[in-house]
Amino acid sequence: MAKINDQSVEEQLPSTIRPPVTPQARTADLLLKFRDKVYTSRTLCIPGTDRTLAVAKHEVEVSASDEQAVSFLKTHPELEPLE
Repeated sequence: MAKINDQSVEEQLPSTIRPPVTPQARTADLLLKFRDKVYTSRTLCIPGTDRTLAVAKHEVEVSASDEQAVSFLKTHPELEPLE
């Protein structure tokens, strides 16, 4: 009867062959926060699209790479960027 090996594949690989670990900072996208000056919570609809953005606790977050959402939030009179 064969012996059952409980080690995972990565544990069995020599350390020189293990896949490199990438820092989360590289994989995580930069988020921009905006403060809603009027409402604590609401749903914002981006004009001309089917997209919505949720405001919670006076804040809405979007990815810095989302040009459409960032542009909409920057031009909205009731929102201001947070530092």
